[in-house]
Amino acid sequence: MQTPENDTQQSKHLTDVSPFKGKTGIRRLMNAFGYSLQGFSAAFKHEDAFRQEVFLALVLIPLAIYLGDDRVEQALMIASVLLVLIVELLNSAIEAAVDHTSIERHPLAKQAKDIGSAAVFIALTIVAVVWGLMLLG
Repeated sequence: MQTPENDTQQSKHLTDVSPFKGKTGIRRLMNAFGYSLQGFSAAFKHEDAFRQEVFLALVLIPLAIYLGDDRVEQALMIASVLLVLIVELLNSAIEAAVDHTSIERHPLAKQAKDIGSAAVFIALTIVAVVWGLMLLG
């Protein structure tokens, strides 16, 4: 059973883990937005694949608006492109965390990076399938 004492202990534990966990309201939203911008900037600056996918998105998203027969097709085409960016960001985060832990070669580090790469491949495959079905189907 959750008691006020347990709530206080849990809240204290969260602030002990991170000083940012105690932020609420508009301050939390402003911080989150700033961290997101820093993440985009870091990915664009340090990740070639992310830069390439952003440039691809800058071409494909307007094309989706132009080529999609209706709003649903446009939304699916755009969402598939944005999915690639999301997965690439997560893959880059995994790679950064693994490299921070150790730059030595380790089978589990390779496995983590390979799985992240496979996720990006699946996201790119989704783009090909969605766009193919929309344009050729």
